[in-house]
Amino acid sequence: MSAAVIGLACILGLAMLGVPIAFAMMLVGFVGFAVITDWYPAMAMVGQLAYDTSLTYSLAVLPLFILMGNFITRAGLSDDLYRAAYAFVGHLRGGLALSTLISCGGFSAVSGSSLATAATISKVAMPSMRRFGYADTLATGSIAAGGTLGILIPPSVVLVLYGIMTNNDIGQLFIAGILPGLVGLLLYCLTVQAITLANPEAGPPGECTGWRERLAVLRRTWGILALFALVIGGIYGGLFTPTEAAGVGAASALLLALARGGLSLRAVVGILLESARTTAMIFAVLIGAFMFANFINVAGLMRDLQAVIAALDIGPFAVLAGILVCYLLLGMVLESMSMLLLTIPIFYPLAIAAGFDPIWFGIVVVVVIEISLITPPIGMNVFILRATLSDVATTTVFRGVLPFVGADILRLLLLLTAPWLVLT
Repeated sequence: MSAAVIGLACILGLAMLGVPIAFAMMLVGFVGFAVITDWYPAMAMVGQLAYDTSLTYSLAVLPLFILMGNFITRAGLSDDLYRAAYAFVGHLRGGLALSTLISCGGFSAVSGSSLATAATISKVAMPSMRRFGYADTLATGSIAAGGTLGILIPPSVVLVLYGIMTNNDIGQLFIAGILPGLVGLLLYCLTVQAITLANPEAGPPGECTGWRERLAVLRRTWGILALFALVIGGIYGGLFTPTEAAGVGAASALLLALARGGLSLRAVVGILLESARTTAMIFAVLIGAFMFANFINVAGLMRDLQAVIAALDIGPFAVLAGILVCYLLLGMVLESMSMLLLTIPIFYPLAIAAGFDPIWFGIVVVVVIEISLITPPIGMNVFILRATLSDVATTTVFRGVLPFVGADILRLLLLLTAPWLVLT
């Protein structure tokens, strides 16, 4: 157990020194495995894991969903989503912030990435909120918080990785993430209403839109609604496997982008290269996570941890509470994907041994990771937003997201006390 703990500490130390988490996990996993076994088995493990991971059929879902999200972003649907949401709720108190959250939820349904959602929607929403005199705290807070929905509302890259690493059905995880994602969106909207009730000047209402214009802008969002229904409906109805659904979604997103115009050959090549770079990064982190998992297995960490829990004689919810606290702490120094891949080999067996449903546990973990994306000192969505909006101070964004962190904690408590929100 001590060897595995030292290895985990080394990974965190290397990450804080700026070493990419993929290389940190590979290095610690390789050296730790070699010290416990031998150098030759460790070198054989590296080659075998790299070969097996790159040729695993189920992992084909990752580049396809990434490609789908990139085509959708290029198609400019984020603008139409924001206009449609604004047409219906923009005239309410805090209406532009509500429009931002709703468009984040809609964009999350086809992008699968929190960082992409926050970066894309900020370019559309922030100018409008500034024009109407919104407080920077509410404006940036709603964008950063709304972006976190990208890793929960399907198709989610993080849920795909969780399903692959734990051998759980990705389709079930997608379906299980819909209701908690909608609950999160609802709580975020209620948070905006509470903020503007206490301080109406923070989010004044926008212009009222007539029904003719509302229906006109709503018609322009048919593509994103159809794509979501095709992918998730196909999985839920048994028409596609998740991998097949990803392929259908990517092809449909390409056709949708072509139909909307502006997709040149150069743009297609750029999208393919960006998707390849993102996929390579994810595969590197995944291979590193598998190497680290092999190391902690030969180090006997899981056996020792279960023996410690048995000796302490604590209940399953005490185990879960400890796991969630660890996630919140790790969220201060690691981004979401790295945190998931680093910890799942350790925490997943503990959760299953404690009797928790694997699908429910996966959704709870993703919600906790969502919280870590907007909490100081390292909230990745906050820093993505800060890079996009260079004239806004980081402290301003963190002040803006604090009420939404409270909403996330309330949602987490709901999932813990009402598991049917996930399992129905």
